[in-house]
Amino acid sequence: MTISHISKALNKRFWPLLPLVGLAALTLNAGQAPLATQHLTFYKDVLPILQEHCQVCHRPGEIAPMPLVTYKQTRPWTKAIRQAVKSRQMPPWFADPAIGHFANDPSLTAPQIQTICDWADHGAMAGDPRDAPPPPHWAAGWTIPQPDRIVEMPRPVAIPARGDVEYTYEIVPTGFTRDMWVRMSEIRPSARDHVHHAVVYIRPPDSKWLRRAPVGAPFTASTLKDPQDRRDAMWTDSEVLLVYAPGSAPDQWAPGRAKFIPAGSDLVFQMHYTTNGRAASDQSSIGLIFARTPPKQRVLTLQLTNDKFVIPPGVDNYRVEVHGTLPNEATLLSFFPHMHLRGKRFEYNIVHRDGSVEPLLRVNYNFYWQLSYKLATPRFLKAGTELQAVAWFDNSRNNPHNPDPESAVTWGDQTYDEMMVGFFDVAVPANVNKWQFFKRRTAASRSSQ
Repeated sequence: MTISHISKALNKRFWPLLPLVGLAALTLNAGQAPLATQHLTFYKDVLPILQEHCQVCHRPGEIAPMPLVTYKQTRPWTKAIRQAVKSRQMPPWFADPAIGHFANDPSLTAPQIQTICDWADHGAMAGDPRDAPPPPHWAAGWTIPQPDRIVEMPRPVAIPARGDVEYTYEIVPTGFTRDMWVRMSEIRPSARDHVHHAVVYIRPPDSKWLRRAPVGAPFTASTLKDPQDRRDAMWTDSEVLLVYAPGSAPDQWAPGRAKFIPAGSDLVFQMHYTTNGRAASDQSSIGLIFARTPPKQRVLTLQLTNDKFVIPPGVDNYRVEVHGTLPNEATLLSFFPHMHLRGKRFEYNIVHRDGSVEPLLRVNYNFYWQLSYKLATPRFLKAGTELQAVAWFDNSRNNPHNPDPESAVTWGDQTYDEMMVGFFDVAVPANVNKWQFFKRRTAASRSSQ
């Protein structure tokens, strides 16, 4: 996923409005506007909305194509902003509002939308700068607060101008001399316009995964000499620290919950780069904020994956599903669906014993904004709960992003292939790791505890 991809997506809904935008003041018909509407100003009424809902992306150095921090930066975009918020295209959010409630929903309320529209329609006045709220504090280069520790890939990865790039790995020793609990984390690529996705795995000191691979230097599966290492580069059961895709949010867990990195662990960066006609290099890093006290619950990232599908050519609503049963009780925290360019919709459900289906999340999928969805109220799930993930793909000519509607599509690493992965996060007791969680206990052993 690249910034050019994102700009392309924004072009379809944002840039066509630019001819309507100018620096000249909008016409104000004071005789028809209510007095309160006439007095709406940027500093008093609009800036607080931008700070709360927009500036996480619309600030210098971030993913949005323009900052909306000052009046001077915002004023030329007045009509475009009005249209984007009125149509609910911005802030980006793709969950069906009829299903579930999510803590990270950035959507504007109806009164907030009306405020922006009225401000734009009646002069887009600046107002008194003394009415501005205090600016939010952003850590330089980060969405989370200033990290306690930044782990960077030791060597940059050269990315060619064209062609496919194999998944690239770098193994980075943490040097942790004691166990660490991570409450917040954020992946920061240095070449965001070339990063389709990134996953950072935790490799404990007793893990045999990729033990013959180089440490501190980039490698791919094809550069490894050992056949087992080449296979290991394509699959692992190691715990996930964080998944990144453009648009996805950092991890920020509530007090009492965190991810666990054992002393002496390595972090393994798995990078999927795409080319865009311009050569570059990337040296990604991950910022970590540690819990101050040991948490009561450990967060695990799990997934529901189907990699056996074949999407026929020309089909506009192809359905793929996967089921999984929780081996032990857990608290469901959040979702992160992942598909590629033909992705259309994605949903998570609970399938009850009577066969009824309870929807948890339904997303109108957007490849260019791969959001995570954090439950406003975490959901306790009993052992044996059946989870279902369902994805729909559009492999027709009606999909403007479809690389080749004439071909059948299967699972694959590259963007022109497809994936069907339903990541989800759960909280379990702090002393339970992923392997222990997947050991099914008998009813007798559960009741004895």
